[in-house]
Amino acid sequence: MFFTYLRGNFSIPSPSHRSPVWSPPVVIVANKKDLEFDRMVSREEGEGLSRGLKLPFHEISARDSWEETLAAFHSVYTNVAQQLEAAPACFRRRTVSRLMEKIPRIHSGSGFSSFRDLLPD
Repeated sequence: MFFTYLRGNFSIPSPSHRSPVWSPPVVIVANKKDLEFDRMVSREEGEGLSRGLKLPFHEISARDSWEETLAAFHSVYTNVAQQLEAAPACFRRRTVSRLMEKIPRIHSGSGFSSFRDLLPD
């Protein structure tokens, strides 16, 4: 429904108007994939917008698959990581903070099902 509202008002700066150093990551996400019968925007329309804007497209159902949601966020993360790799050294962090080292790493293939799995017994 939000996309339907934005059809006439939606624009993303062309690559020539974007900052040469950093631009915010943009990903097109179609939610509620499980409600096929109540669809307002077709998959083809979303993919067409994605191709036209040269942006990643994900059609997800948070109810049916957390892996699809994770893939959408991973796409944003990958975009930011690529921008940081290409950024001048003055924009990169020199070291990882000690607090970040304490955060457990979660990978989709590790069988993660609950944050309770990460708590000590």
